[in-house]
Amino acid sequence: MNTYFLSGSAVTAVICFIHCWFGGKFVAEPLLKARDLHEVPKYTNYYCWHMVSIMLAVMSGAYLWAGLRADAMELGVLAFALSVAFCVWSLVLVTWKKQSFRELPQWSLFAVAAALGGLGLAL
Repeated sequence: MNTYFLSGSAVTAVICFIHCWFGGKFVAEPLLKARDLHEVPKYTNYYCWHMVSIMLAVMSGAYLWAGLRADAMELGVLAFALSVAFCVWSLVLVTWKKQSFRELPQWSLFAVAAALGGLGLAL
């Protein structure tokens, strides 16, 4: 049993919950209520919102499976790589678009998931 991967699973499950519950209320709902957006970009963004929800659930499952089964290391590698990629992209986007790290804190959540995944891979 890999407790770092299991912890990574818990963290990504929390990220998924935050994304679905709070993000749904404060991001997805206003997006759908926006009257100044054409329907194609509006619903494409809403579709992507759900893709992220699914991806976060899958990441949590991948970390969980890798944490429970020593022969599933590839899933731990996948979840780790996604955590790193999402963390890095968040940092790049915030910096590039001159946004607030405090208002867009996704990077910090994925940094924790990536660190746990990295420790899990090091075992």
